[in-house]
Amino acid sequence: MKKLFTLVALLACFLGAKAQQQWEEVFTIDYSTYTGFPFYVMGYVPEFDNGCMTDFGSDYRYETQENLDGDGDGKWKDGEESVGTTSTSNGTEYQKVTGAGPYWHQYFIATGIPTVIDETYKVVAKVKASEDATINVDMRWSWSENALNNSVAIPQSDDFVEVEWEYSGVGGSKCDLIAQPGASAATIEWQSLVVYHKLKANQRPKEWLEAITNGDAETAWPAWSLEETDGININWRGDRTGEICAWSLTMGKNFQESVINSDSPRARPFPADIEAEAGNESNHVFVVHVTEVNPVDESDANSVAWANQFWIQSPQGWKSGTKVKIKFRYKADVACSAGTQIHKQHPSDYLYYQAFGDVNFTTEWQTFDKEFTFDDNTANGWSLAFNLNSDETNGRTPNNFYFDDLSWQYLKLDEGYFVSGINPETTTSYDNLDNAVEFAENAEEYLEATVGVAGDASTYVSQVMISTTRGDDAAFKGATLKPQGKILADKWIEYAPSTNAKLDLPGLGVWKIQIDTEYNYMMFELVEGTPFDEPDPIDIVTNQTAIVVHGQERDWRGTDNDGNPIEEEVGEGQPWDNQFFIVANRTLAKGTETVLKFKYKSSVEAKTTTQCHGNPGAYLHWGAIGDVNFTEDWQDFEYDFTVPNEADGMQSIAFNMAEIKAACDYEITDVQWYLKDETLDEGKTYENLINETGADNFYVKEGAGTDPYIFGTDPEQDGISSVVNKSSVSTATFNLAGQRVSNQFKGIVVKNGKKSLTK
Repeated sequence: MKKLFTLVALLACFLGAKAQQQWEEVFTIDYSTYTGFPFYVMGYVPEFDNGCMTDFGSDYRYETQENLDGDGDGKWKDGEESVGTTSTSNGTEYQKVTGAGPYWHQYFIATGIPTVIDETYKVVAKVKASEDATINVDMRWSWSENALNNSVAIPQSDDFVEVEWEYSGVGGSKCDLIAQPGASAATIEWQSLVVYHKLKANQRPKEWLEAITNGDAETAWPAWSLEETDGININWRGDRTGEICAWSLTMGKNFQESVINSDSPRARPFPADIEAEAGNESNHVFVVHVTEVNPVDESDANSVAWANQFWIQSPQGWKSGTKVKIKFRYKADVACSAGTQIHKQHPSDYLYYQAFGDVNFTTEWQTFDKEFTFDDNTANGWSLAFNLNSDETNGRTPNNFYFDDLSWQYLKLDEGYFVSGINPETTTSYDNLDNAVEFAENAEEYLEATVGVAGDASTYVSQVMISTTRGDDAAFKGATLKPQGKILADKWIEYAPSTNAKLDLPGLGVWKIQIDTEYNYMMFELVEGTPFDEPDPIDIVTNQTAIVVHGQERDWRGTDNDGNPIEEEVGEGQPWDNQFFIVANRTLAKGTETVLKFKYKSSVEAKTTTQCHGNPGAYLHWGAIGDVNFTEDWQDFEYDFTVPNEADGMQSIAFNMAEIKAACDYEITDVQWYLKDETLDEGKTYENLINETGADNFYVKEGAGTDPYIFGTDPEQDGISSVVNKSSVSTATFNLAGQRVSNQFKGIVVKNGKKSLTK
């Protein structure tokens, strides 16, 4: 009995440990380490006091003095007064205003959370509230409608309590959390927040490897790196940059007039100074001595931010989806914040504006320890760059910045070619990426792999993902391969690198896949199972309807959406007061590749911006086919349009035809919109997205306050109800950031494609 009891106890411990291992911590923030709001301001600025980030509720709003005294939306309202001030971490001061509430409010509670597409995350926050409050918290990876949201209940409590909620089906590799208390008057105090990633069953243990050497600054730089030519160190331009893990740039040192850009002479990077730590001479640190903070060209005020820089340099570029851990100790002689970016192989060779946001330096040593996932924007990035003068208030004086114990770790991954498959009719989740089948060389010297098991229908697949990396889901999805057209059985097709490419196969069963890595071709053979009917290519059709949109004169706005004046004339007109829509015959999934062509002209020169919509007027995403510039002469337009992730399920491309104030007649004809497939002969497609004749695919909107209607019909009779799929128009309301808000929201909102001011 004693042995049985011991066995049960051990089993319980094992199961308990396994249960705890279901979640992996990926992000944490302790608000007590901040003295000012560290995130982008969305109109509300939580205050920092007693180690908390405090939201004082809807009785208050926050605005700069400049905006309060201006003519924009932020100006003083009747009955308002300031009852104090608060500052963000970069020193911008905001007045705390009350007297005309309740004010609808929202704000960031976390940014830059590393995530894996399609997976599940749990948030645990230590928080307390003055009264029961239910708030919406968005997990957002873009500024579109697409986001995950959760209604979070925070109970009234005098002590901090742990509040927990989850998100499933994340759509990006880096996410933000945005709290939307709305009109709640509760005082909410945030103490800390942790984000956990839900691990999959049988997921292999992760092994982290160190990428850089001499991160502790205890070994002098190699002689080659310190060599100079004509007094200038130019080793930052060489292929050995990854051997130096710390690079610096300071104005006035290593000044070079002709390299890179002769029109903008400036200082160049050099291996960071290694010095003994003051008061602890046995330890060495990397030091950046900032003595001059003005740019060479005074007309470029933005360049002040990166007039002095520091880089933590890795020895290689990283694929999209690669996850790294970056850790270091840091401090400065003068407390300030520094922005971070991702750069390419050569320090100062900029790649992407955002890495970890601002890093807040104090006069005491701190430890930075976070994960970062490379994505399409940062792929092939080599270094983490610090813009040491980005703090306008505290970061423009002479200063010394100190770094020590630099660590850049990366996940140990399998490199090669790997494939995993599913049957989308029974599951949409790739739960076995760690066990993806590896390709091996066959007798013809092609790489070959088989997905599915002969004789076992439960293993049959009709969709696969093929990647050059295995061992981490994000890395696998970030390094996938995508054929350049429709997959047909037993036919070679060219492929190219892509992200999160899911390949639909022309049948359900066991598939043998071959890859020719020399010429980038692949072929799919159905070994066992049921083939699907293969579509025949069809002719691309041209709809020759002559569409004319009589754009009405726009009521001009005198102020921009942020309250900054544009010109003296004031109005509430918007670019979408006049619109034209091309409506597909069906909804389109994200990643769908299409081609759009048409002829166009206008009565006066005019620019139109374009958006992605569901039904005409049901806004989804700000970007579609870019700007279209109309002239008085006929032009030919052609654009390879891929449905953005943020516009999954779209059906319409909207042209905003009130970008100019004047009334204008726009003419469009000979429209083609079809699925792109580079394997087909010219003039062929597998599907036309619009009809060859008729105007059912074309909607117009002429004038503010009107509804879109099918071109050539009476809008009073037909209107939006005539849209092809007959589904209803979205009645959701959004703020200017593209976030869904309640009907009680106060300010400028977007509803049914139109902006209005609610008070």
